[in-house]
Amino acid sequence: MPGATLTRRAVNRATLARQHLLERTRATALQEIAHLGGMQAQAPLAPYVGLWTRLYDFAPADLSALYEQRQVVRLALMRGTIHLATAEDALAWRPLVEPVIVRGTESAFAKHYDGLDRAALAATACELTEQAPRTFAELGALLAERFPGRDPAALAQAARAHVPLVQIPPRGLWGASGRIAHTTARAWLGRDVHQRPDLDAMLLRYLAAFGPATVMDAQAWSGLTRLREVFDKLRPDLYVAAGESGAELFDLPDAPRPDPDTPAPARFLPEYDNLLFSHADRTRVNPAAHRIPLFPGNGAALGYYLLDGVWAGLWRTERPRTGRAASAPAQITLTLQHFAKPTAAARDQLTDEGLRLLALLAPDAPSPEIRFAPAPAP
Repeated sequence: MPGATLTRRAVNRATLARQHLLERTRATALQEIAHLGGMQAQAPLAPYVGLWTRLYDFAPADLSALYEQRQVVRLALMRGTIHLATAEDALAWRPLVEPVIVRGTESAFAKHYDGLDRAALAATACELTEQAPRTFAELGALLAERFPGRDPAALAQAARAHVPLVQIPPRGLWGASGRIAHTTARAWLGRDVHQRPDLDAMLLRYLAAFGPATVMDAQAWSGLTRLREVFDKLRPDLYVAAGESGAELFDLPDAPRPDPDTPAPARFLPEYDNLLFSHADRTRVNPAAHRIPLFPGNGAALGYYLLDGVWAGLWRTERPRTGRAASAPAQITLTLQHFAKPTAAARDQLTDEGLRLLALLAPDAPSPEIRFAPAPAP
């Protein structure tokens, strides 16, 4: 049975502490990506903002270098979404979450897979993407030649589900652009995925970054199901408490659980930041149950901000499209859209942190501007 009872605010501060959102950490970018258990990255530049908000002295070149050195990769992982992960975590965790990716893909494209030899398709996809990196359009067209009469897009998605495909640079590099081309993790990293992956270790890493957490929270983060028996096996070595609802909260015994009255500074998060998506019960950071918009951005122009540790509004940058010389630095405006009008002290916090964000996103912009406005109705 659980011991202590943790209030929602206590759970909030504990989660913020290990997310390095109470105080920035001096870890390297690689160490932080590992600590966070990867970073959601379907918006390719989102991890740059996510690392900036958590690290002292982060520079975008730090992460770009990790991509180019093949120390980190972007691939489908938790919940079947694109994540930035260390090479080691990508190889260790992809086999564990592959059933989640396969299940989602089979559900979405079921009518296209009747009678399809999945093993043969996976082998063919490996061959094609190891010959040369392929976009999904290219891969689908080539697969359709080998599996005639089937939808190319559905075949490409089946390949993504059954093969650990990584997106290679320049996709994801700061200040660069390029097509979304894929090759296998084996070809890119020189190693294959783990043959004996360790689910226990992955869940302990989840608690280190997102705890205290319930079994349902861990399932929401990973997309996996039936994790109760795993937590029951780990229980003797875990700290167990009760949340305000009475649900069991599991945690690492030595993980930080600061005083609930610890101040939480204003922080800016990128779109899709895992802090907002990695618990079944999101009230620890979203107590008002605001609907989370899924922006179609690149991760460096839109996002969310926290006040006193909870999601309090949206941020958006805007640049003029015309009216300046081609060689002149572009003006940039940061608009903060609040759910509830911030106090004067909160506005000061947001302004200070907002100017730091603009220094990352547009270091040469003259006279960056910050505006406040009500958030749009859902």
